[in-house]
Amino acid sequence: MAERAERRLTTILAADVAEYSRLMRADEDGTLSALAACRAIMDGLIAEHRGRIANTAGDSVLAEFPSVADGLSCALAIQGAMAKHNEPRSPDQQMRFRIGLHLGDVMIRGGDLFGDAVNIAARLQGIAEPGGICVSAAVREHIGSRLAAGFADLGAQQVKNISEPVHVFRVAAPEPAQPRDSPAVLPLPDKPSVAVLPFTNMSADPQQEFFADGVAEDVITALSRYPSLFVIARNSCFTYKGRAVDVKQIGRELGVRYLLEGSLRKSGNRIRVTAQLVEAETGKHVWAERYDRDVADIFAVQDEIADAVTIAAAPAIDQAERQRAMRRPPESLDAWAAYHRGLWHLSKISSPDNALAEDFFQRAIDLDPNFSRGYAGLAVAQHMGARLFGARDLTEAQKSCERLAQRAVALDPADAETRACLATFLVSRGDFDGAQTEAERALAISPNLARAYEALAMTLIFGGRPKDGLAVLERCIRLDPSCPEMWSLLNWATVGLYFCGDYEAAIAAARRAIRSFPEYPTPYRWLAAALGQLGRIEEAKEALERAVTLAPASFDLHVRQKVPWQRPEDYAHMLEGLRKAGWQS
Repeated sequence: MAERAERRLTTILAADVAEYSRLMRADEDGTLSALAACRAIMDGLIAEHRGRIANTAGDSVLAEFPSVADGLSCALAIQGAMAKHNEPRSPDQQMRFRIGLHLGDVMIRGGDLFGDAVNIAARLQGIAEPGGICVSAAVREHIGSRLAAGFADLGAQQVKNISEPVHVFRVAAPEPAQPRDSPAVLPLPDKPSVAVLPFTNMSADPQQEFFADGVAEDVITALSRYPSLFVIARNSCFTYKGRAVDVKQIGRELGVRYLLEGSLRKSGNRIRVTAQLVEAETGKHVWAERYDRDVADIFAVQDEIADAVTIAAAPAIDQAERQRAMRRPPESLDAWAAYHRGLWHLSKISSPDNALAEDFFQRAIDLDPNFSRGYAGLAVAQHMGARLFGARDLTEAQKSCERLAQRAVALDPADAETRACLATFLVSRGDFDGAQTEAERALAISPNLARAYEALAMTLIFGGRPKDGLAVLERCIRLDPSCPEMWSLLNWATVGLYFCGDYEAAIAAARRAIRSFPEYPTPYRWLAAALGQLGRIEEAKEALERAVTLAPASFDLHVRQKVPWQRPEDYAHMLEGLRKAGWQS
């Protein structure tokens, strides 16, 4: 009987050796020996990035990965390792690989991969330069700004045996000379500190990834309610997802004493969750536990883990406040799962994923109309769709988002996340008193909530107290030092510094924001204004042109019309800098 084929969406990596035939003609034995050494390095990196080798033939390798980020991280790691491996060799003896990466549907039979998606990955490999990587538009869109790599648009390419042209991007590895936006080592806070790393999905189905993410996120939420702990925000913790990093390094980079790590295996209606608390400096295991439960008991498991962590960190926290804020789990577990699936797509920061996030948040609301987080998630996705991707009118989106956030708070007044969400939308219509009240209520409930500090910082910066806002923003960044959306936090810092009249510091913050996300238009506008104030006109004109070109509608909204969250005196201050930069109304 023929083996049954399986179809699935996956990330495909195709690699081969440039000029392999020439190398074999020159020295067959030496080339085979060098290929074996390179393949050992490559195989290790593929496994390290959660990949699976599907096929090898001669000098070529075909592998698949559970996510685009894993695949591209692996491709970058391979080319970096190969460059180092080649250093002591003369140019005519160097073994340089070409890599193609594509996201698409494949047929799997006997572990091998078949279909157009495989052919596209192979064609991308052929387009890549020796030592280079080429990716499809699907990969480029999914990766967004989450990896420190540059992309050069090579346009649509007609490739062999593929009917439609393939949109190709060449990948450039990050320059090692670029300064780091986050300090390499952060000092430990004056209270016990913990970071919860993403839980590993041990299920056979990679689609259960969001379920493992949801458990880790809810443990972070539970721990954040303890004022006696210093808890790193989800965004920074999840930058380590799928990466093999030493616990000591993570502890230094996040500035924490403890790391909580774990795994989740889901089979049918049963789950097995393992969790362990590690002392980052020594790698010593402080506590570990395994939980076998019905899926319906997932909330009890999260509470048990949070309790155990606070107890395990004794005696440092034996005075910890043990009062847990009230939490209303949704009546339907399916609503919880849909919500966390929405968060998973939201984190991709791409237009298609943002649309999918909206769909999943709406599904959570439909499944359980009393689940407050569904409304908050939908509000964030709608606002991001309007602000970053132009998917809807910004003014209408703000009204809708505020209504959704108000509904979320009404359903669960003890949920700090929803209050922080509401505070953000109150800022957007200029209700600074209301926004400050909601942000402070959020922090009273959850003293470690970075999003609440961000909302309070925005409130103070735009409400006429930029110096106070910058101090609060510092606290936010310390709680979320590796935030993937650091460009947003740096943008608020740029605005606050500009309002304080510290134009040099505003320029530095704006440039850091731009390095983090070059396509985000807002920092260019403030950079132009700050440069204009200092009389650096040529640089200012360049920044101004970039601000207008990237998002003309956004520039018109903020400059020609004045947004509701900007006070008249701050608006005039911004226009003054832009006019000095060469802008003419």
